[in-house]
Amino acid sequence: MAIRVAIHHKTQYDFDRLTSLFPHVLRLRPAPHSRTKIHSYSLKVEPADHFINWQQDPFGNFQARLVFPEQTKMLSFEIELVADMTSINPFDFFVEEYAENIPFEYDEQLHRELAPYLEISESGEQLLAIVEKIKADIKARQDSETPWPVNNFMVSINQLVQQAIGYGVRLEPGVQTCEETLTLAKGSCRDSAWLLVQIFRHLGYAARFASGYLVQLTSDIKALDGPSGPEKDFTDLHAWTEIYIPGAGWIGLDPTSGLLATEGHIPLACTPDPISAAPITGATSKCEVEFSYSNEVFRILEDPRVTKPYTEGQWETINALGAAVDKKLLEQDVRLTTGGEPTFVSIDDMESEQWNTGALGADKLSLAKDLLLRMRKTFAPNGLLHYGQGKWYPGEEVPRWALGCFWRTDGQALWSNPDLLARADKSYGLTHIDAKKFAQTLCAKIGVNSEHLIPAYEDVLYYLWAEQTLPPDINPLKADLKDDLERRRIAKLLSRGLNTESGYVMPIEWNYVNQSWLTGRWKLRTGELMLVPGDSPLGLRLPLNSLEFPKHEYERYQPETIH
Repeated sequence: MAIRVAIHHKTQYDFDRLTSLFPHVLRLRPAPHSRTKIHSYSLKVEPADHFINWQQDPFGNFQARLVFPEQTKMLSFEIELVADMTSINPFDFFVEEYAENIPFEYDEQLHRELAPYLEISESGEQLLAIVEKIKADIKARQDSETPWPVNNFMVSINQLVQQAIGYGVRLEPGVQTCEETLTLAKGSCRDSAWLLVQIFRHLGYAARFASGYLVQLTSDIKALDGPSGPEKDFTDLHAWTEIYIPGAGWIGLDPTSGLLATEGHIPLACTPDPISAAPITGATSKCEVEFSYSNEVFRILEDPRVTKPYTEGQWETINALGAAVDKKLLEQDVRLTTGGEPTFVSIDDMESEQWNTGALGADKLSLAKDLLLRMRKTFAPNGLLHYGQGKWYPGEEVPRWALGCFWRTDGQALWSNPDLLARADKSYGLTHIDAKKFAQTLCAKIGVNSEHLIPAYEDVLYYLWAEQTLPPDINPLKADLKDDLERRRIAKLLSRGLNTESGYVMPIEWNYVNQSWLTGRWKLRTGELMLVPGDSPLGLRLPLNSLEFPKHEYERYQPETIH
């Protein structure tokens, strides 16, 4: 999916008299390192009688030097550019191994090359207090041997500034000092960006000031949670910070929003000092001036997408083509089949293991349950939910889960009270005692003898053997999420006690002749029901192959009163 936009930016100065213009420098052309693809760019300058010389400054940014030979009553700069708003993952980069965690130090050669971006120009009391607090946090993590991944570090410091400094439009030229910004707890985007630059430099990390266009497009649909973004498409000049990470290069951080720079951030100039990144610099002879400014963004190309699909006319053409293809397939007796299921991933965490290679994950079940409930509300408000075992792929320790929703096509309700639907991703603190009470109540309700209720235990011999296989320095009663599944299972069961019931089994069968439920005695070799080791639901771990099923030993119990 791609959206192509055109930016039209115009700045105009109207003078009250004929005015001499001294040389001007424009930094209004996308920088060479822009990750957003630029298809075209044009610059129109008035008065038309001028000389232009395109250059690159010492930091690789494009700049246009303009000379005006004649006096004029008007000066204007008009920029048009076309850019792709293709989504950019701001975390799509690699980091050198030595820089994966904070703190790290640049090697000697890199340190020399980054010298301008390491220069500390402000050391106010409030700024130093923030820096010392961060350094204390870094040391505490080192002392506790808790790594601070560089990604998390960048996000944390960026959000620290965003939360400390309120945003305000400021028309005065230049950048506030860090102390002014911290005292006011408010500043423009350039003030927050410069504060973040100085914080990083005090911590020993190269940072530079970035000036450019910010493009924000309104969403096709409202967000399910959190802000939905701007109400209409928007663009303006903006400022943010870039930090140099070995292996990754320059990473953009926007302290105004607290987010990383993405496709909407189009850099025009990135420099060690804000004055070198000003969009327009120059001077005139003495005069009075009126200033006008406009910056607009227009969508000029949009690919069809899920949230904004084809028009009715386009659908008719697609359906007509599909019908023609189907006709040819039928004529040639071609049969097509499709397998698998639709695949969903988290919109907030598309790159983590659980959405790519991992069978399970910390959030997968919870989000699946949320999706199931939303689909039930739409398609089957009175449907019945079922949580069961899904596919079990070779090499995976446990089977996957499967969440289902079932309903009647005639609209008859199968389940009326959604408040009684449990969540599969939530623990309700129920124990085997609650399971026994439920089973006994069920027996009374359906009219069978609860004496045939069978307590089910984990296989004592297996887990005692498994405990003996652990290394001698391992505490068998403790485990954490980093341990393998078998290790965690052993710790859980030993802590609970192997002589504690895992649940209860009640054999029942429906008698169509008498229209009643029947139960029978299970003959067990040891007298106890020992489950097959594993993490699947109890009903999927019954030792059915070791049972001897008696004939004609069914019993029916009809209590005097059923409540």
